Amino acid sequence: MLEAYRKHVAERAAEGVVPKPLDAQQVAELVKLVETPPAGEEAVVLDLLENRIPPGVDEAAYVKAAFLDAVAKGTVKSPILSAERAVELLGTMQGGYNIEPLIAQLETPALAPLAVKALSNTLLMFDAYHDVVEKMQAGNESAKQVVEAWANADWFLNRPKLADKVTLTVFKVAGETNTDDLSPAPDAWSRPDIPLHALAMLKNARDGIVPDVSGEVNQSKRSKP
Repeated sequence: MLEAYRKHVAERAAEGVVPKPLDAQQVAELVKLVETPPAGEEAVVLDLLENRIPPGVDEAAYVKAAFLDAVAKGTVKSPILSAERAVELLGTMQGGYNIEPLIAQLETPALAPLAVKALSNTLLMFDAYHDVVEKMQAGNESAKQVVEAWANADWFLNRPKLADKVTLTVFKVAGETNTDDLSPAPDAWSRPDIPLHALAMLKNARDGIVPDVSGEVNQSKRSKP
């Protein structure tokens, strides 16, 4: 799995784009490596688990959340991933398959503080919000802390302060622009792969747009005013 992914990374680098995130099958293979990491690959395996899997309700996220839940509960062991770190990683998944495991950990004294921190900064709760409220009403102090954090908008107030100055780049071209300039129809097949599809922006020549090679996927030059 690692060999195949490294090959993919190299191929994408040659195209000038970042690698794709792991899919569900790759994650299923990855978590086996987390359980029994190859010698010398521990850091690589953990980096892929932490940073190369989509959050939310992607199929790969389902596999990741289920694995982290098992580690947090102690039903799965790993020499490189503790139960505490598993809960922390669940807290980075933004909402979806991670919510139920985090709510369950509100009942575990050793892990509840980590679950509180994770849930306090998670907004995509949907109906699971009521599960937290029910726990609070039943006397669960950790659930009460989560509800109070939501009420105090900690998720917003704890975010980094907006910079006093933000520098942006504005592209100005002659005439009007349209979707075929930004997302050419012949390249629609690549739209789900945003980094790859971005290479097709402004690939077709017209007034104000000078591609390196007209009609080919490339990084376009900006014409001078």
